Amino acid sequence: QVHLVESGGGLVQAGGSLRLSCAASGGTFSRYAMGWFRQAPGKEREFVASISRLSGGNRFYADSVKGRFTVSRDNAKNTVALQMNSLEPEDTATYYCAAETDYGLSAKAGDYDYWGQGTQVTVSS
Repeated sequence: QVHLVESGGGLVQAGGSLRLSCAASGGTFSRYAMGWFRQAPGKEREFVASISRLSGGNRFYADSVKGRFTVSRDNAKNTVALQMNSLEPEDTATYYCAAETDYGLSAKAGDYDYWGQGTQVTVSS
């Protein structure tokens, strides 16, 4: 059982940056591939980024965030981060981190076994 807690959300102006962090406990963190998803009011949860297990050498991004967001992991600290630059109002959502062991680098929410409670990101225009 893995427990995930996100932090780092907040209010930022368009063009600004935020760094989200997700702290994991209760499992062997390096065994899990990690993903970031987001959900805006009235919309379905959508994939943002994922990073492979172990060294995190493979990363995958949604087209909407490619070139602006960077996912990284620190296995020594049991954390995964999402650096978000050049934020746009369309990035406003609750952001969730998730963990899975079966698929490696999935963009499908259903492939993830464990989820955090989410952190709110609001980008003003």
